[in-house]
Amino acid sequence: RWQKVLYERQPFPDNYVDQRFLEELRKNVHARRYRYWAVVFQSGAVVQQLCSVCIFVVTWWYMDAGMLSPQGLFGAALVSSLLGYVLFDAVDGGAGRRESGRTRWADLKSTLVFAAFTYGFSPVLKTLTESISTDTIYAMSSLMLLGHLIFFDYGANAAIVSSTLSLNMAIFASVCLASRLPRSLHAFVMVTFAMQIFALWPMLQKKLKAQTPRCYVGVTVLFALVALAGLATVSSVGAVLFTSLLLAISCLCPYCLIRLQLLKNNIHGPWDEAEIKEDLSRFLM
Repeated sequence: RWQKVLYERQPFPDNYVDQRFLEELRKNVHARRYRYWAVVFQSGAVVQQLCSVCIFVVTWWYMDAGMLSPQGLFGAALVSSLLGYVLFDAVDGGAGRRESGRTRWADLKSTLVFAAFTYGFSPVLKTLTESISTDTIYAMSSLMLLGHLIFFDYGANAAIVSSTLSLNMAIFASVCLASRLPRSLHAFVMVTFAMQIFALWPMLQKKLKAQTPRCYVGVTVLFALVALAGLATVSSVGAVLFTSLLLAISCLCPYCLIRLQLLKNNIHGPWDEAEIKEDLSRFLM
């Protein structure tokens, strides 16, 4: 009788298998079944980040056109940051702060140091790219914002995810765009606003998503409406295209994923490669 071993000589060819070989066949062992509304909920992270980029670009356009003063933007950003700071602690009752051991005084010092550093270097930021053409600045900013969206941490465990790289690309884009504004004060306010919307806002939305899912859904819808309203004042065609993009990401793509899951057919059996699950780190000492 044939045995599936290599250390014994058997009267069979090397490629011989009997009918028992397929008894260990398994299909879709590790396949994950998705639900439509669960996928729609998870797509909110992508929608919010697209809206963040949209709001940032629209805000820069208003400042470049002289329709928004830096004082007004700085005041609005300051008020929203204070409200977000209070909400960040109120969501979990301050449990996260107690676990991290970080005090409010430390947060205040970090904020003051960043604001002072950015304000002091705002003349440098304003003149940093004077020798570069405006078309090149726009192209670099577009590529950096696209890279920010690609490398952003949406919650997926993948090698391409890099929160540090994503944030640096967004700040680089904000510096490039801020250098084309009229005054140094505009550049300071623009970089500060970029830090708020690309660094602080994602932290708040992740906590809302983990602690209060319903509130997270409401904030996502409200944020998308604000982005669409702002974009509609600049370009109605752009607003229509952006609406189509958001609907495709939040509604159409989850539907396609659910439909494609029905066609999934991964097979597992005795021909799979061996997996060493034992901890072998002691041999590497």
